[in-house]
Amino acid sequence: MGKGGKANFDDDEQSIVERAPCTKPPFTIGQLKKAIPPHCFQRSALKSSMYLVVDLAIIGAFLYATRYFVFDGVLGWAMWASYWVVQGCVATGVWVIAHECGHHAFSEHQWLDDTVGFILHSCLLVPYFSWKYSHRRHHSNTGSVSRDEVFVPKKKENVAAIAQYLQHPPGRIILITIMLLFGWPAYLFCNASGRPYPKFASHFDPSSPIFSKREQLQIILSDVGLLFAGLGLYSLGSAYGFLWLFKIYGVPLLIVNMFLVLITYLQHTHPALPHYEDAEWDWIRGALATVDRDYGILNHVFHHIVDTHVAHHMFSTMPHYHAQEATKAIKPILGSYYQFDSTPVPLALYRDYKQCVYVEADSDGGDGVLWYKSK
Repeated sequence: MGKGGKANFDDDEQSIVERAPCTKPPFTIGQLKKAIPPHCFQRSALKSSMYLVVDLAIIGAFLYATRYFVFDGVLGWAMWASYWVVQGCVATGVWVIAHECGHHAFSEHQWLDDTVGFILHSCLLVPYFSWKYSHRRHHSNTGSVSRDEVFVPKKKENVAAIAQYLQHPPGRIILITIMLLFGWPAYLFCNASGRPYPKFASHFDPSSPIFSKREQLQIILSDVGLLFAGLGLYSLGSAYGFLWLFKIYGVPLLIVNMFLVLITYLQHTHPALPHYEDAEWDWIRGALATVDRDYGILNHVFHHIVDTHVAHHMFSTMPHYHAQEATKAIKPILGSYYQFDSTPVPLALYRDYKQCVYVEADSDGGDGVLWYKSK
């Protein structure tokens, strides 16, 4: 780990990793910003739209191509499998652009960002404003075990008994599969893997403790957007058949949801990353508790949300097409505070799920700084 390295992978023993620094860094956010060329902070509606148009054109072209697909035999399955993979990956890129709208990184105009983000996320069955507000709180509280919003690690005593019982290879594969298939809707519906709230929390409930009273109207608007999207999908299913709809839209959406969970989990879950209790947490150390990953060609398809996530947490209003340049500029300053893991994604997922079961402080002190452990 650390600057461009990766953890050693061993199936039998805890991987030996170089822990990320957890002390107050010797640099400030202002120093990091000064190191980045000023143009990296410029948002262009035209340039952002060009990326979106390319994604939508690819989706449209593959959708049109299904008119010529055969419906049986090996060739038919190969065609549909290719369609599902391409549409799922490219639609994840569209999701990332909508995510940038929520960060006001699409253009200089908030109304345009919210309009584009609302339409795109509603079409992907995501409550735009609901997720925008909870995700903003994630960025404000990253690394805090009490206030972060997503994949908040549990302390040992809070790990579910079933999770402890399934800490063996087949069990982990079952849990990973459940997480990838159902993690995203479970998070939206009932705050699964999110921070603890004093009452039931849901992204669809305007009175949920996730949101403030002034945000409730926009939560309702998010629900209305999903209602119209659902009615549109129902109309398509009624006209063309619900099996057709599942093949055209449902399977790619499952892939999108799977990638959302996979990407987010691997961004914030790693044996080298610290987490903090309230007395120890501060924003910049929390924001640094994330790791860049290498997804190969998907780095580009996903608009670099995976390989420039550290910079994204430092400067979330920066558009994705400047994130690589910004990452290169701040890495010399970050030094060992910059975390990158080039472990192949499937291996990294299994390793991190195995080793990152709960968090606790080291036995030799360091109260308030918690580390992932498995036993």
